[in-house]
Amino acid sequence: MLRYSKKNSRFGAFIFSFVIVAAVSAFFLPAVNSTATMLSSNTPQSDPIYEGGVPTANAGDLEKLKQEEARLASMLASIRQQKLSVLRSRPLTIGIIGFGRFGQFIAQSFTKYGNVVGTSRSDYTDIANEIGAKYVPLSNLEGFVMDHELDVIVVAVSIVSFEDTIKDLVPHLKKKMQLKGKDACPLIVDVLSVKEHARDIMLKHLPEECDILSSHPMFGPDSARNGWQGHTFVYERTRIDKMLLDPSQMNRVDSDANFLDTKGVTHNLHENSESHIEGMDRVERFLSIWEEEGCKMIPMSCKEHDEFTANSQFITHLMGRILGAQGLQATPVDTKGFQNVLRLIETTHSDSFDLFFGLYKYNRNSMDTIVKLKESMDQIIAKLLQKEGKSDTTLPGAKQSCL
Repeated sequence: MLRYSKKNSRFGAFIFSFVIVAAVSAFFLPAVNSTATMLSSNTPQSDPIYEGGVPTANAGDLEKLKQEEARLASMLASIRQQKLSVLRSRPLTIGIIGFGRFGQFIAQSFTKYGNVVGTSRSDYTDIANEIGAKYVPLSNLEGFVMDHELDVIVVAVSIVSFEDTIKDLVPHLKKKMQLKGKDACPLIVDVLSVKEHARDIMLKHLPEECDILSSHPMFGPDSARNGWQGHTFVYERTRIDKMLLDPSQMNRVDSDANFLDTKGVTHNLHENSESHIEGMDRVERFLSIWEEEGCKMIPMSCKEHDEFTANSQFITHLMGRILGAQGLQATPVDTKGFQNVLRLIETTHSDSFDLFFGLYKYNRNSMDTIVKLKESMDQIIAKLLQKEGKSDTTLPGAKQSCL
């Protein structure tokens, strides 16, 4: 099996693009033409498309459409196999800093598509061997960076330790570039649950030669114990070839594959720059691993991500922690709803308090969520007391809120 090589990345990217374009052309153009021909042959030009708000159809149209659907599905499956073949022809070497439970979890899938090297404070040599990965102790971070031709480094540590980890990593990245050239810097990927915080730290500390991909797999070892199929993977292409990308524009690439950087300059996904092509190729190969594992891929800016998760992920953890503090336990007469409450408590408490604290402290929208939750609770209590003809000052044990 050939290894991903930056020297042949440009040629590989061209071959990859050629295969996809050729396959898509063979796939879609005949499909469009044949479908158009079928519809035009079965429906006279003079006939109205709709009669009384109902589309017209001739006998046999449904069967023909089903045949066309089957043909397109077969073509799509063929393209997927070609894509998978291209992906595996030049596998990435992926380093994972933070080889704990989540790091091991993603490593198991990464090993299907490339080489994996893990590092962490604890000794996970045996586990790494079991899943087909190499292991280097974190005390030898220099060896982790220098002794392996890493194409990608995934930083899978906790939110509270993320900045220190990035700072510790930087000197070794700079040394590697000094000895092996500026293009030797791997793609740096974070998988934190808060994105603006991680993005700001990486842009602040990492050398500008390091490409950056901000990502959040919205699942983990428990929720995806049976595979990644259907689970959400959110990502932002943050920096490629020293170019800081505008996430809002990257998610709205036009038909000619043009987009704007943060300075308003128009660029193309296939710019005639070897380093740009290499960077884009590496990012797309890494993203393809998640695609091939069945993830629902959602490109989204870090800012949008944090706005959404404050009112979804954080409030879920917040409610789980609040309800857990009540000391709720199962009873002989539990309803289905209460059983769901207990499951929420169990799920949220299976994650560390550091994760919960990180969701609160490093997402600037979290306090707004807390304030709105308190206001909503006050409103509901006020309605109950009003119904009873009382005021909130008559509530037994009422205390002044700290907010």
